[in-house]
Amino acid sequence: MSDSIFTKIIKGEIPSHKIYEDEKTLAFLDIHPVQAGQTVVVPKQQANFIWDLETEDYQALMSTVQKVGQRLRDAFPDKKRISVMIVGLDVDDHAHVVLIPVDSFDEFHKTPDMETDPDHAALAELAKKLAF
Repeated sequence: MSDSIFTKIIKGEIPSHKIYEDEKTLAFLDIHPVQAGQTVVVPKQQANFIWDLETEDYQALMSTVQKVGQRLRDAFPDKKRISVMIVGLDVDDHAHVVLIPVDSFDEFHKTPDMETDPDHAALAELAKKLAF
């Protein structure tokens, strides 16, 4: 399996706005969020499907999802929920979990604007605020 875009981010070949990292996982801000604070949590072990992860890596991923979700909850107290999404269709070959601060289903189901260039200055500032 060739390196996914997430593996390239983990290796530092592609820049990201990291907010959390440990030996098994990495969390970084999505550059095309549907809501501010949208975060991607990935296992460092590349696996096509979340259920393909070794038990230890799956547990590490979910532990990081919990930590980052709580951090987002604290950072966005006006949002009703921090939604959790595991779809696996947008990035092939690398399981991941997406966390999105939301107030409604409309916010959750909003389509990201993939045509607009990311605001890296704003993302960097938010990453600083959220970083562990």
